[in-house]
Amino acid sequence: MTTSVTTDVVVVGFGAAGTTAAITARQLGADVIAVDRANGGGATAISGGIIYAGAGTAIQKEAGVHDTAEQMLDYLRLEVGDAVSPQTLQRFVDTSPEMIDWLSRHGVPFNAGLCPYKTSFPNNRYYLYHSGSENAGAFRAHTPPVQRGHRAYGKGTSGKKIYAPLADSARKLGVDFRPHTTVTELMQDATGRVVGVRAMTMGEAPRRIQLRYARLAAISSKPGVYYPPLRAVMERRLAKLADRYARPIEIIARRGVIICAGGFIANTEWRKRYAPEFNGGLPLGTSGDDGSGIALAQSAGAVTDRMDNVSVWKFITPPSAFISSIVVDDKGSRVIDETRYGAALGQAMVKDHGSNGWILADAALMAEARRQLLTQTLWFQRAQSAALMIAGAKRGKTLADVARAAGIDPDGLQATVAAHNDAIDAGEPDPVGKPDEFRRRIDRAPFTLMDISVRPNPLLPTPMLTLGGVRVCEDTGAVVDADGTPIPGLYSAGRTAIGIASRSYVSGLSIADCVFAGRRAGVAAAGQRPD
Repeated sequence: MTTSVTTDVVVVGFGAAGTTAAITARQLGADVIAVDRANGGGATAISGGIIYAGAGTAIQKEAGVHDTAEQMLDYLRLEVGDAVSPQTLQRFVDTSPEMIDWLSRHGVPFNAGLCPYKTSFPNNRYYLYHSGSENAGAFRAHTPPVQRGHRAYGKGTSGKKIYAPLADSARKLGVDFRPHTTVTELMQDATGRVVGVRAMTMGEAPRRIQLRYARLAAISSKPGVYYPPLRAVMERRLAKLADRYARPIEIIARRGVIICAGGFIANTEWRKRYAPEFNGGLPLGTSGDDGSGIALAQSAGAVTDRMDNVSVWKFITPPSAFISSIVVDDKGSRVIDETRYGAALGQAMVKDHGSNGWILADAALMAEARRQLLTQTLWFQRAQSAALMIAGAKRGKTLADVARAAGIDPDGLQATVAAHNDAIDAGEPDPVGKPDEFRRRIDRAPFTLMDISVRPNPLLPTPMLTLGGVRVCEDTGAVVDADGTPIPGLYSAGRTAIGIASRSYVSGLSIADCVFAGRRAGVAAAGQRPD
């Protein structure tokens, strides 16, 4: 027997985008039911907890960081490109300070501890840092480097410090959150308007079964994200419980359905179809990031875009000393300005260098990096850096020796290092545009090459996530069809939809887009009534 309930707005997926959309719609007076196939939180809850924000946020001002909307816009134009319209990007920038204020009012904690060095993720002393390519030569030529990575205040990867307060705020406002509920179908009326969802829910299962389901879902999410075999076991157990205890439910939406169900990084078949080059990384997300939200929208006439765009991360810091190294491919050629964000490095390696890359450091840099292991890293960063510097390293008394040990062209490597050092000696620009303050001669033996190639490696994983999704109207978040016409009653936000982060990713830009787009969709859906 199918249970049927009615509400104003249904939110599918309860991570950063879903909680934000639900809160916004509820504050505008709409009754809201939010569902999630797992415990809620999505990829946000297992993330580093970074919000990319600027233009003079309260946290930046407290830290003494000067930033303007013009500076932030100049930087993001280069990163975002044509993923969204100039008008949408302007709105994102202009509302950035207020977004941090909004998150703070809903309990998300921030801290003005300013990181004094360049890193991929700061330790527990610092919470405001350069989280993108702001320091890189190609970007600082257009706008001064400004710290805009707002890390939620909390130890370690602090994504839960974003999700938990938002979820709590949503519940206190009266959002009816129903976890362990998997949407299987959109409901449409005779005119094509989306009027609700059909789902399978564990909500009627015995309490002990619900608790067991929640525990398994938590393990599948994390640590399962880092160990796929464990996740596979948990998912099989969850499927068995669902087969026995899940019951059908229809949720009628008087005003609209908002899909915030993540991307498709967990869908191996789709990754092979849309982005076959990206096969050596570690899927970063939950099992719910399987494209099911995208497929739901497509069933109502939605069209997708940028499905071949995958962000693949190869960070060379911490230790920050490695910013002054050079990264080379199997021919010994430079890959990129090493001050670029890790996703830019990963993209360059996959697209232009056969997924190959090595960090080259001399004895002085290696000594400094070893000293920084204890002062700049969290435990997982320390473990990965140590693995890179020991298990992933080849050493040699000469450049030719270390090149041969690593399987790199010796002549190419020697020529690259000579060009690098000669430019420094002559006071000329770096061959790939690295800013002067991060350049050092590479000349003290022994030399070390550390393998950062994009390939399956449990000791040195390469996280990756999808950036493509369904097209939406940028004023409302309404999902559109092939003609660009909004599909009545259907909205989307987060990585299910095209947004600010759909072209180029830097830390915090995805969650910031989830909040920006989630609030937009919440406003539109709450105000939308059937004719």
